[in-house]
Amino acid sequence: MKRILIATDFSPIANNAANYGAHMALAINAAVVLLHVYQLPVPSSEIAIPLSDAELRAEADAGMGRLKTSLLAKTGNKLQIETEVRMGSFFNELNTVCKQVLPYAVILGSQGKTAAERFFFGSQAVYTMKHLTWPVITVPGGASFTDVKRIGLACDFDNVIDSIRVDEIRRLVKDLKAELHVLNTGKESDFNPDLVFESGMLRGMIKDLDPKYHFISNDDIDEGILDFVADNHIDMLIAMPKSHTLVEKLFHKSHTKQFVLHSHVPVMALHL
Repeated sequence: MKRILIATDFSPIANNAANYGAHMALAINAAVVLLHVYQLPVPSSEIAIPLSDAELRAEADAGMGRLKTSLLAKTGNKLQIETEVRMGSFFNELNTVCKQVLPYAVILGSQGKTAAERFFFGSQAVYTMKHLTWPVITVPGGASFTDVKRIGLACDFDNVIDSIRVDEIRRLVKDLKAELHVLNTGKESDFNPDLVFESGMLRGMIKDLDPKYHFISNDDIDEGILDFVADNHIDMLIAMPKSHTLVEKLFHKSHTKQFVLHSHVPVMALHL
């Protein structure tokens, strides 16, 4: 059975992402695995009596119980939900659990309303999207899962055979019964024989999905993609961080947080 892994710290932004993931799981007939990772506090003179491991675990278990109950209520008790509470580094534990459950996708919140939430979720979301090899969907605050009718794929048509995970894209589009829009992030006016060849190869690989093709020629690629998403009612955007490509630039220190944190729709990262 397909499984969606939802990472949470029980904050409002994480709860919103959990709601999104739960309803997505219903739509594709998948089970849900809820993951919470906690850390022991670093001893400090400002903390007279730090919580013990047992106390932190008890709080985590209680929070997980409340979240599970809430998600079951919101989905009419139609979901199969498993829970996992672990102590350690967030990314390391997330990666370990992924290897165990082989998730269809990993879902987490991408931004918060306060400065602290923006810093924490920005750091976690960006690092996870850049380094986790499983499909990662970051969900912005306020986003809710409805029928995903349009999926955008940001692509620079560079080495498409080795860099684009066609099987995962095809599965997602078909499972959600969505329309695929391929966003060429190159410049339409630049004639490049290799680009034409790669474009033709991609068209052949996904022709069964009947995709629509568009050029994003804005000099500010972040802005061009986000404008297209808003103007064309894209419900989910797929990006592929890979070496020496235009998409990788979106994951550069100066671009990633702006791109991920200001996107108003969920963003999926797919790696090789």
